[in-house]
Amino acid sequence: MLGTVTLDQLRVLVTIEETGSFSAAGRRLQRAQSAISHAVQSLEALQGVQLFDRSARAPILTEAGRALVAQARQVLRQAELFERTASAIAGGLEPELTFAVDSMVPIEPVIQALGALQRRFPDLAVTLFTEALGGAERRARDGSAVLGLCMLFPPAAQELQAYPITSIELTPVVSPAHPLASETRPMSREVLAEHVQLVLTDPTNQAGPSYSVVSPRVWRFVDLSSRLDFLRAGFGWATMPRHLVERHLRNGDLLQLPIEDPSILPGALQIYAVHQRNRPLGVGARSLLEDLQQS
Repeated sequence: MLGTVTLDQLRVLVTIEETGSFSAAGRRLQRAQSAISHAVQSLEALQGVQLFDRSARAPILTEAGRALVAQARQVLRQAELFERTASAIAGGLEPELTFAVDSMVPIEPVIQALGALQRRFPDLAVTLFTEALGGAERRARDGSAVLGLCMLFPPAAQELQAYPITSIELTPVVSPAHPLASETRPMSREVLAEHVQLVLTDPTNQAGPSYSVVSPRVWRFVDLSSRLDFLRAGFGWATMPRHLVERHLRNGDLLQLPIEDPSILPGALQIYAVHQRNRPLGVGARSLLEDLQQS
């Protein structure tokens, strides 16, 4: 019985509810009142439901009619979305955009770029993955994300197209309660190695790249927020992205360690947007990439 309902019948029903009468619905739809009445009668007959009480001067929606007009409005919205999506896909917009972001990446530019994408393509289905170290790159490599935002390690460079987006500064920090906070000796490798170092690691490849690891005693974390909690609690020292600890440095929750050795503290780390070389970006992904490049 569902197949007998037409979008035109549902549109007539919704228009009557919105305008208040058959005649007003006819004027809005530029149809004769008799055509409006016929559409309603056909819908009632086909569905076996009385939609309007005709005992009064003007037809009034029945209880069933009020329930079904809400359903009709929803069906019409979905039909409109279907048509818009089909038209957008025909114009090159991908049906879905999957986007993965490494936890090291400053999040504000990502929020701004995704907001612009949503305003530009409101019907585009976007799936966002926020990943631990290495996760965004891995998703771009295996195809579970069309676009990834991450640091790029050499093994992935051959199969991924990369676009520089921004860079992050690593800052060595420690809790004011930690012994290193009152250390009077220069912050050499030997001094730092006396203490536990809190290290961010790839959860699927703990033997993979590690930045600035100098201590034989290492606690490994797969997410930055947990490592920050342990840092503030005084369990060790670490190099953290500057944008994540700036507030804590201002508040005195953390102190910056005076490390000058470049072999311990690397320069800025480059963040890239990456995708598979043999997988061209759709309209939505290209738009997101352009906004990220301009951020």
